[in-house]
Amino acid sequence: MQTIYPQRARMTTGQQRAWERNWHRWGADVLDLPEGRLDTSGWFGRAAPVVLEIGSGMGESTASMALAAPEINHLAVEVYQPGLAQLLLRIEQAQITNLRLLRGDAHALLHDHISAGSLHAVRAYFPDPWPKRRHHKRRLITSEFVALMASRLAPGGTLHLATDWQPYALEMLAACTAEPTLRNTAARFATRPRWRPVTKFEQRARDEGRAVRDLLFTKH
Repeated sequence: MQTIYPQRARMTTGQQRAWERNWHRWGADVLDLPEGRLDTSGWFGRAAPVVLEIGSGMGESTASMALAAPEINHLAVEVYQPGLAQLLLRIEQAQITNLRLLRGDAHALLHDHISAGSLHAVRAYFPDPWPKRRHHKRRLITSEFVALMASRLAPGGTLHLATDWQPYALEMLAACTAEPTLRNTAARFATRPRWRPVTKFEQRARDEGRAVRDLLFTKH
């Protein structure tokens, strides 16, 4: 699947400068990765459990979680260049050493470059719900994608999803429950773990009356 980058991605001056300073140090395009599996130990300069976040947005919670868990190697994959540039700024300002960024399609990354059973966790927080029925086929979380994510988790690894769109939450729950290699850690939806920060986007959803649902599954 070919990555489609947003056509109207405009960076601020600060983001552009952060990109020019740091992208070559902490980032890579999925389409430019060498064939085969990503050498995370070589890229981070150490062997450590790897967490993959799909859709890091503007990077607020991504940076916070990486800072809070320095023993973990954090990968963030995102298509929105200004968001990645903003995350580069956060890395630079907070001197985060355990976070690397990838621009491109998460399907291609997982399918072509992530080894089966190699990830400590996969996270996808607030993916676009594409609320119009004719756009539902664009939703990220499907049964097929859940199976792909689950196949890349190590035994005991976790799949953590979150959304503020109730119909999508039910679809996510059904897709994860149907995956035979995953087990729900809750009766239905999970309580938000304390280590997942509440972002400005999430707080706005709450203020507007939309309930936020977390799903937390583990690999058998």
